[in-house]
Amino acid sequence: MSLDPAVRARIESLLATNPVVLFMKGNPNAPQCGFSSKAVGALDAAGADYAHVDVLSDPEIREGIKAYGDWPTIPQLYIRGELVGGSDIILQMAGSGELHAALGLPAPDRTPPAITITPAAADLLRKAIDDAGDGYALQIDIDKGFNARLQLAPRDEAAIASESAGIRAQFDLASAARARGLVIDWADDERGKGLVIDNPNAPPKVRNLTPAQASEQARAGTLTIVDVRPADERALASINVAYATFDDGPGEIEGWPKDTPLAFLCHHGGRSAQAAEHFRALGFSKVHNITGGIDAWAAHVDSSVGTY
Repeated sequence: MSLDPAVRARIESLLATNPVVLFMKGNPNAPQCGFSSKAVGALDAAGADYAHVDVLSDPEIREGIKAYGDWPTIPQLYIRGELVGGSDIILQMAGSGELHAALGLPAPDRTPPAITITPAAADLLRKAIDDAGDGYALQIDIDKGFNARLQLAPRDEAAIASESAGIRAQFDLASAARARGLVIDWADDERGKGLVIDNPNAPPKVRNLTPAQASEQARAGTLTIVDVRPADERALASINVAYATFDDGPGEIEGWPKDTPLAFLCHHGGRSAQAAEHFRALGFSKVHNITGGIDAWAAHVDSSVGTY
């Protein structure tokens, strides 16, 4: 496939300007495919400083980068203008330490995490491993939002591995760092029935605030309200308290200190809950959702606020 000279010039300019560039689907905070998500996870776990290009929003670059490096898939990582490869190669290099060396970073800490698997959970997991046949182990993947996924995988002697209650647990580099102190238990109570994972490293869960509580704290200056609705909705009904918005995107607020108390507001509480979870996943530790949204605010705090 031939490459248009103008597109080539754009790519070369990107690579010349940025020492490390990830061509991906979506952005690091919201990858739009599993392979891009894995690449972002490996780079973030390594502590890499990198630029990204969302090929979904730039069809010319999406096709052009495939021709430029003669590499047919996305994502693609370039370091100092040289193609490294896609997600599989990035993950392999991250696991071996080659990625850190290529980025000029210190060698990764491959210390196995100390985890606890309770006897009840171990009985269930051991049966599953035995049923899978010889050569299988428990694979634990923990994403940057600290969502854990447990699955059976072939035993990998090169993986970072811990053992608890006779169960071998394997981790990739990023998951190992996030799993320190992890407890896997079996529950049959008010929490439901099944495996329960307690991760002390996970940021606190999103808390609910009533509109009255949010109003009081915002007026006292101890809370920032973020109205996630677009401007046309806010024109129909808006609170009489200072608030931030996403009118220019969430990027500015994402850059605030991670201990900033935030409360998200929308029409009924659904979109604000999603926004709150997004900021929790980014590591913000004081995140709230205003229950009932602007309609509840009008009903319980300020009747002069319109409804729609």
